Amino acid sequence: MQQRGAAIIMARGLSSAASAANAALDHVKSSLTQTPEDDWFSAAIPSDGSYGIDEGLLFSFPVRSDGHGNYEIVQGLEWSDFAKDKIAKTTEELRHEKSVVENLLK
Repeated sequence: MQQRGAAIIMARGLSSAASAANAALDHVKSSLTQTPEDDWFSAAIPSDGSYGIDEGLLFSFPVRSDGHGNYEIVQGLEWSDFAKDKIAKTTEELRHEKSVVENLLK
């Protein structure tokens, strides 16, 4: 994570700030327009237990927007073994981070 900005600068020759701003704009646009039925975008939202992710844990899921501020998690996508490994590691990191601040959430 710490080297992501440097990697973007090396790859693009531009600051990662512009890339982050563009990603934020794309996210807002995706959230405010209806997603085609055969498409989705990724968004960090509280888990409803989908894909085995702890309920309430903030996690990036494939979602569709109805264009009116509502979204649904796309179900049934298959993950490669590589993706499963990375998602499991990310889930554990997020569980740990949540446990560190849990007393502040009460």
